[in-house]
Order: sequence, then C-alpha cells, then structure tokens
Amino acid sequence: MAEAPLRSDDQLTETTLSSETVYQGSFLRVKRDRVVLPDGAEAAREYIVHPGAAVMVPLFDDGSVLIERQFRYPLRQVFVEVPAGKRDHGEQFIETAQRELLEETGYVAREWAYLTRLHPAIGFADEVLEIYLCRGLEYRGRQLDDGEFLELEAVSVDWLMDAIRAGTLTDVKTQIVAFWLDRLRRGAWPWPEFRLASA
Repeated sequence: MAEAPLRSDDQLTETTLSSETVYQGSFLRVKRDRVVLPDGAEAAREYIVHPGAAVMVPLFDDGSVLIERQFRYPLRQVFVEVPAGKRDHGEQFIETAQRELLEETGYVAREWAYLTRLHPAIGFADEVLEIYLCRGLEYRGRQLDDGEFLELEAVSVDWLMDAIRAGTLTDVKTQIVAFWLDRLRRGAWPWPEFRLASA
C-alpha cells in the first residue's frame, strides 16, 4: 500500500481571534477562544489547559510491571494505572518522572528510556503525556501528597493484556503502555535506549 502524500495543514488550521480564561483552578484552567475556521466563518472553542504529566513504567528484573490502584473522583471508581504525575512549573518531563516515581511508589530507578508522547484528550484539552520506561529499581520509601491514597502491585504484561481483553483495564495510558510492552517483549518493536539516571 502506497504512503499518503504529504499535505499542507493550511486548509484545516483554525486561527485564534481572541482568548479568555473562564475558570482558573489550583490545577486546571478553562479557556474560551474565538477562532476563524478554514472557510472564513467564526466559531467558539472551549478547552482545558493542563500542565502536562509524566508516565512512569517501572520494570522489575523478572519482567513484571509496577501498577497502582487509585480512586478517580470524576468517574467515582478505582482504576488500575501505571504511575503518573503532573509537571511542576518549569520542570522537564524526565524530571517529573523521576520525582513522581519516588513520591508515588517509593522507588528510584537506575536507568530510564523515553517511550512515546500522548495527547489523551485532543477534543477538549491540551494535555501532553510523556511515557518513560525505568528499570534497576531500588525502594527508598513513598512520599505521598496529603490526601493521596493508592495501592501498589507488581503484575505481568500478560495480566495487563488479559485485563484489557476483559474490559476491566480502561485507563488509556495504561492500555497503550501494555500494548507497547507486549510488542517489545515479543521483539516486534525494538527496545528504546536506556540511559543512566542523572545524579
């Protein structure tokens, strides 16, 4: 099958006319913009401004993966997830990943590898997630935030894939991580390059 030809995005791009903040919370901001559509008409766009987050995939020597069980208030249920945390102002994604791994799980990792970038909610938010694999884990003790409650468990990649098939693992970042890990372990995709953690 032939590759699609490269095309300009100009015929799809919307141009911002004005922008206002309609809600400012401690974590998220809601914006309402007026835009010009490609055909010259005007429209409103409402979206959430998000600081971005890092996703950590802690890999043990036996091939198992450290996951969390955490209650997520918007959906009023407990979810199985790989660890993740939002960026602090001015922080690089890898810095967020290393800080959040220790805070949430109590582990530090000797080696890190960038896996991929996600935009999980493109219809209504500018959120960006960067995913990192980490290995050479050493437990140092958790440093959870006030009001943060989660449980940790090591599971196999097969367990993750079975949970996806059963419809019980619905967190999108964790599903994507599971599919990546499944392809990596089968040799369908090459493993990314691991680098030693910065001191």
